Amino acid sequence: MQKRCVTRSFLSIGMMLCLLLVALPPAMAERKPLLMEGKKTLYQRVLTRPGASLVKQPGQTDAGKPLAVFSRFYVYARSDAQGKEWLEVGPDPRGNTSGWLRADLTVPWKQQLVLAFANPAGRERNLLFASRDALADVLESEEAGKLAAGLRAKVEKGGRDERVISIEPETYVDINKQFYLLPILQSEEIYTALGPTARVLEVASVTRDESKADGAGGGGAAEDEDAGFLKSFKAAVVFVIDSTVSMGPYIERTREAVTRIYRRIEAAGMLDRVKFGLVAYRSNVEVSPGLEYVAREYVDPVEVQDGKDFLSRVKALKRATVSTARFSEDSYAGLMLALDEVDWKEFGARYMILVTDAGALKGDDPLSATGLDAEQVRLEALHRGVATYVMHLKTPQGKKNHASAEAQYRTLSTHPLLSNPLYYPVKTGSVEQFGKIVDSLADAIVEQVEAARKGGKVAGSAASASADFGTDTSSLSQEEKVREDIARLGYAMQLAYLGRVKQTQAPPVFRAWITDIDFDDPIRRSVDVHVLLTKKQLSDMQLVLKGIVDAANEGLTSPEKFYDSLRSFVSVLGRDPNAVVQKSSTRLADMGLLGEYLDDLPYKSRVMNLDQDTWSRWGVQEQLAFINSVKSMMRLYEIYNSDTGRWISLAEGSDPADHVYPVPLDALP
Repeated sequence: MQKRCVTRSFLSIGMMLCLLLVALPPAMAERKPLLMEGKKTLYQRVLTRPGASLVKQPGQTDAGKPLAVFSRFYVYARSDAQGKEWLEVGPDPRGNTSGWLRADLTVPWKQQLVLAFANPAGRERNLLFASRDALADVLESEEAGKLAAGLRAKVEKGGRDERVISIEPETYVDINKQFYLLPILQSEEIYTALGPTARVLEVASVTRDESKADGAGGGGAAEDEDAGFLKSFKAAVVFVIDSTVSMGPYIERTREAVTRIYRRIEAAGMLDRVKFGLVAYRSNVEVSPGLEYVAREYVDPVEVQDGKDFLSRVKALKRATVSTARFSEDSYAGLMLALDEVDWKEFGARYMILVTDAGALKGDDPLSATGLDAEQVRLEALHRGVATYVMHLKTPQGKKNHASAEAQYRTLSTHPLLSNPLYYPVKTGSVEQFGKIVDSLADAIVEQVEAARKGGKVAGSAASASADFGTDTSSLSQEEKVREDIARLGYAMQLAYLGRVKQTQAPPVFRAWITDIDFDDPIRRSVDVHVLLTKKQLSDMQLVLKGIVDAANEGLTSPEKFYDSLRSFVSVLGRDPNAVVQKSSTRLADMGLLGEYLDDLPYKSRVMNLDQDTWSRWGVQEQLAFINSVKSMMRLYEIYNSDTGRWISLAEGSDPADHVYPVPLDALP
């Protein structure tokens, strides 16, 4: 009897709660922004144009609160008043509204895609066209390079052409260091007369301080100004050295090279211009305690004074006295320590030189301290503007490891501006040959900085570069290749440095069309595309990737288990139930794994295009390689999440949860 009374009490309370919930007035429920057409989770967003201001009611004629150009808002309602459309907007999707905006003073932003100019070294400056057709006419011409050159020359001299609105800045604006917003409003692929397809992008841009805009023009006073800035150009060279048992002779030869170079630097009065650092690495110390450390910084280039100081700091560096558990060592731990500990902002030219006779521990190896693979470390180095060189000592003892190590290090040392990776194999591990390469590299860097100090001029076009970026250097000797690569990257780093010190801005235009290729060389990329993801979206990607890894581990023995596990995982996520039950959904992308924020993006997914047939055909090694690559991607997202300095607010008063990170398309799953 008592039990029945308790049950009835609970039922009564439940019915009362239901009635209360039904009776709640709409104003008390959390408001949501309007959904984009055809989307279930993506809300309508706009960017403000010049002159936009917030008012309390639609149609209000008061001036209202002026807004910064390109403030991002969510749209909660639309209304017509005073013959115009008005938008009720808020800084976030959680019901916090700010007021009303005139719709004609906003731009719809369907995807949070932004464009960033690639470093202009090795190519001509890109043009921003007034219309899609004007740009397409040039791209579809067999004389695209000639037509673009004529337009560029006219604009650079201060002339005008109705087809062109503006031109790319002469110096480089690094979006990772000086965030600027070039939102992509729409994009499409078209065929060029030269064969490859090109992407044409409509972008919006407004330079906040047009007096600082570095658009058209050049030569004369501008070059003299650049030369003046370059007199303060500094370089950092950080050696990341494998200090295990076999590396003794190479440690000594590196000391010798740096000592010799410091004598030259001191004689030239450039001790404040070129700095050397050194990080040593070994492997996991829990398995092999006698190793003492996984990675250790011996010399910080910011702190070192001269050659004597450098030698005193590395005096304690000795090779290990015990062997490591694997032939491969934790190279990535050494590189990441150098990237994290050195204050690279102090320097214009930034180089890391990995010296090793072994491969790197893979991200999925339980001994790995980072959980990263070559591609993720490469992206992190590029984010900091650091070029990574690899000197791979191919000693007889490591013969079985040579091929796999070379594959890792070629990926690690690939640079977007160069045709060949910055990879230098040293046959038989010759100490003499290694020394020659180190000497050539250090000499070339010192010469570059010395020329800048003396007022060497740097123009902003490939035509004036000291080396042809499109030339294949694979046939050159190792020492010649080092000098060529330093010349090319040094030029690019000078442009990046000038962009920072001159505070170069994006071109002062509003809406324009641009292509992602170089008109003269359609293989060369002229822009980079980033997608701005919130912390929730980034965390969502990490969760999905973990689900893929867990399902893939189950599917190592049976391909069917992989996809059955994935379907169960998607059900738990609460994604599209239709996609889950469809047995025809064999691609990961068709199963509703990732949110709509990645739909329709202009990139080819390395992970999401995997289908059941491909997984079934792969051997265990290929499947494990896939799992490892996904794990490394997850680790990279953890780095993004934890680095608070990288997150950007797109609207005044927005919650930190709505801050965004510009994730390169190459880093997406």
